[in-house]
Amino acid sequence: MRNRFAATFAIGIAVIAVAVGAILFMQRGARVELTGKMLKVRTAPLDEHSSVAVIDFRFANPSYVRFVVRTVTVILEMPDGRTAEGSTVSEMDAQRLFDGLPLLGQKFNNTLVMQENIPAHSSEDRMVAARFEVPSSVLESRKRLVLRIEDVDGPITEISEK
Repeated sequence: MRNRFAATFAIGIAVIAVAVGAILFMQRGARVELTGKMLKVRTAPLDEHSSVAVIDFRFANPSYVRFVVRTVTVILEMPDGRTAEGSTVSEMDAQRLFDGLPLLGQKFNNTLVMQENIPAHSSEDRMVAARFEVPSSVLESRKRLVLRIEDVDGPITEISEK
């Protein structure tokens, strides 16, 4: 009697473990997120108290759900630990920025903008330009830049330099 109970109990636990594993396996792509890395960061002074950073990055949407961009933010982490949030530049202004500052080089990718749909299982290269109210020397000696992309449904993705 005791052996029969132990065998039945073990079979029940195994069935439950298989069911939980199957549910987790089926839900693996249901989480809305982006993965990515920064490819290139270019900086230039605008005047003696402000500068601009242009970030070229590659991202992928590995989930089964589209990602709709709500906001794009660039955060500067300075060597002393302070942070500063940059003012992101629109696509039209980014083109003017590249025309006016030859130091930045060529504009390779389109700007990631608000309300942009990123389809499921896709990968793209984009750019973001941001103005910071710090001198160019501070931007050059930064600890890192963090690109924060927020979905309209709430999830936030951070792509960090270094």
